[in-house]
Amino acid sequence: MGEDANDADGLLAGLARAMARAGEGAPETLHRLTGGATMESWRFAAGGKDFILRRAPSLAFMEGRPFGHTSEAAIIRAAHGAGVTAPGIVTVLEDSDGIGSGFVMRALPGTPDPRQILSMEQPDRILGEVAHDLARIHSLQRDEVPADIPELDYREGIEGLRQQFEEAGGDRPIIALGLRWLMDNVPERIEPVLNHGDYRLGNILCEDSHLTGVLDWELAHFSDPHEDLAFGCMPVWRFARYDRPALGLGSLEDYFAAYQAESGRPVDPARFRFWSVYRTVWWALGCLRNARFWREGEDRMLERVVISRRTSEQELDLLMLLEEEWPDADRKRPVLDVHNSEDQELGEAVDWEMLDAVSEWLSTMKHKVGGHDKFQLAVARNALGIVKRQLLGSAWDLTFDEGRSTCLLNGEFKITDLDLPTQRRRVLDKVRMDSPKYPALKVVCENWPLVDWETYRQLEQD
Repeated sequence: MGEDANDADGLLAGLARAMARAGEGAPETLHRLTGGATMESWRFAAGGKDFILRRAPSLAFMEGRPFGHTSEAAIIRAAHGAGVTAPGIVTVLEDSDGIGSGFVMRALPGTPDPRQILSMEQPDRILGEVAHDLARIHSLQRDEVPADIPELDYREGIEGLRQQFEEAGGDRPIIALGLRWLMDNVPERIEPVLNHGDYRLGNILCEDSHLTGVLDWELAHFSDPHEDLAFGCMPVWRFARYDRPALGLGSLEDYFAAYQAESGRPVDPARFRFWSVYRTVWWALGCLRNARFWREGEDRMLERVVISRRTSEQELDLLMLLEEEWPDADRKRPVLDVHNSEDQELGEAVDWEMLDAVSEWLSTMKHKVGGHDKFQLAVARNALGIVKRQLLGSAWDLTFDEGRSTCLLNGEFKITDLDLPTQRRRVLDKVRMDSPKYPALKVVCENWPLVDWETYRQLEQD
């Protein structure tokens, strides 16, 4: 990127060059959109029309990816041509534009906000349209998309996840448990289809109970169609709607029926379960990888370090997915539930009080910032809260266990050799530290046999 690629004037100048090449007018306004865990999104107007610039945070960030923005734009064009509600591509950035790697697309109506979508009057209609669009994506043939779009080999994919796990320390037993289960339950290969790769709430637009856009195609690849179906149904993307397991919009039965009606392809529950576990492990490691991006300078955005602490959310979801592997007697055993408290301090301010003071001051600044800066301010306060809870908590050292993780991966332990109540307690404490508002916490508190210290001691004596 050029020296001015990250300031507003530099972006406007580069966009003017790109838009002129596409026969469009010069950009008149520009503001960064919130969200986007990997790529940046900027909205701007030109010639009375609205556009979106999607670009990488740095050129280094694109290194090692299977394909770049030119291929991503080509996939979107192909999907748009197949009747998917994908945006129209205007132009792909070139080196001469001086603003990095990315492309410009036409802005679509609707909101990407999951909570607004989930509150719309007819979620079942949205679910049907989402299923139909996914079937259309899966209908795209290899010769309709660029040749560099990869195919996922199931076993190679699992081995890649294992390598990521080991590079990240290899010391989290619940992720190791998920990897072991995947190794032991790999399904037979079926004819691959084009997967969107990130098909979920947050990457679709909706308006008036209709699907209006499918966004973020950077993870597209050929794979089992059940991978796409499962990913959007993960708890993390349902935003507390445990009563609606299909994208938070409705039932799995309705989702599968709508998909089959459009694609002619029935859904296999066993394959759906495999890919649910696979993508939960994948996202857990994706969260961990954000810390590495930040440490190595690929992207020093504040959100990176906070996303890395969302790993424990996926560990909780993974344990909920796999706990049926244990005997019923183990699932009924009591789980010690300890809540940490803020003791009244005397004398000088202690560490957690200083964090509180900074967070409270930041909250007074909310009205002075807007757009992406306001979002980052909220992320900063979240980071301070995590550190405070870690200082007050007890789960940090308990979460990590390289020895047990290695034994699981090497097949020296069976999954059920892990003590289920211990793993439940550790992940419960860790999620309370990292993400105390995560909806799955409420679910497990209602369903796991949690007990306090006194009750736990009594039960142990009995």
